[in-house]
Amino acid sequence: MRTGSLSLRSIAVLVICLLISPAASITAGERKPDWSVAVVESTLKRYPTLNLAQGWGYQRGLVLYGAYLVYLRTHEKRYLDYVKSWVDVYVDDTGTINRPIDAMVDVLPANLLLILYKETKQEKYRVAAESVRTRFATWPRTQDNGLWYNQQRPSQLWADGVFMSLPFLMRYGEMFGDRKYADDEAVGQMLIYYEHLNDPATGLLWHAYDESGVQPWADPVTHQSAVHWGRAIGWYAMSLIDVLDDLPKNHPRRGELIRIVQQLARAFEKYQDPKTGLWFQVVDKGALDGNWLETSASCMYTYMIWMGTKRGYLPKRYEAVARQAYRGVLTKLSIDESGLTNLVDISASTPVGDLAFYVGRDRNVNDLNGLGAFLIMNEALAAPTLGYTPKRIDWTLK
Repeated sequence: MRTGSLSLRSIAVLVICLLISPAASITAGERKPDWSVAVVESTLKRYPTLNLAQGWGYQRGLVLYGAYLVYLRTHEKRYLDYVKSWVDVYVDDTGTINRPIDAMVDVLPANLLLILYKETKQEKYRVAAESVRTRFATWPRTQDNGLWYNQQRPSQLWADGVFMSLPFLMRYGEMFGDRKYADDEAVGQMLIYYEHLNDPATGLLWHAYDESGVQPWADPVTHQSAVHWGRAIGWYAMSLIDVLDDLPKNHPRRGELIRIVQQLARAFEKYQDPKTGLWFQVVDKGALDGNWLETSASCMYTYMIWMGTKRGYLPKRYEAVARQAYRGVLTKLSIDESGLTNLVDISASTPVGDLAFYVGRDRNVNDLNGLGAFLIMNEALAAPTLGYTPKRIDWTLK
């Protein structure tokens, strides 16, 4: 290469090499790229307002939560400002959220309210968070107390719903002295959902359950859907880690959740693609023509397995399963000629359908579901490489 004639690709490589965490370890002059920083910086450039016109939504809440994790490590104030600027579009000075909270997916962004109250002590964030918490008292439920996924789909439980709602509930309980209700409700919901979605034959979970049995996808006997969709199971898997992290060690039902972690870990190991370390869009149908390796679920499973070993829920040998998966996920991430990251093969958001429907879903690039899942996973698994120790967020007010 001639001096002064750097190609765009060369510039891109130089840019990513500069995206190094202040906490990065340097051994023999080698610097390791900080992929979390690279993804957040690329997201800031692509979506400076994070598609504000699209409204209060779980995908944006997820990626902003991931950005906050990176902020906690790097102390880069622009990342916290990014979170705040988005939330302030939807929460006015009185703490009123500009839309009703009537679906599980509406609850997930409320984690950002807790973050901002903890960081700023502005009363409007506490008031807004309280308004979300109070919705649980009137939320429609199945006969055995399971929270409906949303009010447009009566009597339905979707595996996605637990991550959308329960980590917020437990964090709220810890922050505002509501732990007895929050802990018991969250554990109870995890177990109700498990009872209705568990598939003993595979060790995996079905996507959804319809108590009424009227949905065309509902089995006439079990009322369960018929496909093991990767990301639905991933939401539940991450919820297990988050709920257990905030659950008192002496909670009488804690062991039941740990046993589910162990069951899912065995199933994930069984269905992991041996060549890439990743998991398929339809998890147990790797040989199915047209099935494909999906990135967001792979991030979620990697996170659950890795954290399960770190927390002592799983034998240490599972670290190797997580490491192989992590290497596989990184093959889905690249830098383009403009110096921005691209994360590929992320399933579009998905209602319940048949096998062909799931396999035929769009394979998106930089879908926020995948970016958020990647950041959560990477902040855990990149820690040894970058020379830092991840810390559990303390949700109490100090």
